[in-house]
Amino acid sequence: MGKSFLIPESLATYVENSWLRESEVLRELREETAAMETAGMQIAADQGQFMAFLIKATGAKRCLEVGVFTGYSSTVVALALPADGTILACDVSEEFTAVARKYWEKAGVSHKIDLRLGPAVETLDSLIADGPSGAYDFAFIDADKPSYLAYYERVLFLLRKGGVVAIDNVLWDGKVADLEVLDEQTVAIRQVNEHLHRDDRVDICLVPIGDGVTLARKR
Repeated sequence: MGKSFLIPESLATYVENSWLRESEVLRELREETAAMETAGMQIAADQGQFMAFLIKATGAKRCLEVGVFTGYSSTVVALALPADGTILACDVSEEFTAVARKYWEKAGVSHKIDLRLGPAVETLDSLIADGPSGAYDFAFIDADKPSYLAYYERVLFLLRKGGVVAIDNVLWDGKVADLEVLDEQTVAIRQVNEHLHRDDRVDICLVPIGDGVTLARKR
């Protein structure tokens, strides 16, 4: 994902030049991913910086990630975590996560990340079966959109009270607001947005960064 569709190109460039702080390893990862046909799946650099800020501000130590892709989000979060912080990362692609593994090593954070390859619902269900709720401080959901609700419900169970889940792509390039757009992914994102709006188990906030990020804090 490049510059957000939410602001003009000139302003996006100003924001990047005035606020973005990006390490060399993150820049290399972003540039390698940008050359891929699937580059649009990557979060923007300013969103990564926001997530790192969030990790530090909340004091998170145990994190979940649903959807790794080439590893920008997991790398930036792992760099922000304290020395004893960990991420349990879920993905189905050996190809894309091989890139992530390379950059985890480059960034010196591979020891913080436990990658679980396989359907994320199954991985999350196994975590639920193996232990009590409330084991995690922070979660990031950025995977196949039709499964967003399933991921959200499981992640919410696994979060501690006061824990935060960040859900990516909730504005979906503006298509969620066009009710004539009825493809499976857009409908799924609308459904999860409506679900969170009504969910009194959480406090919610929309952050208009990247493609739109919903933050939900477990009450």
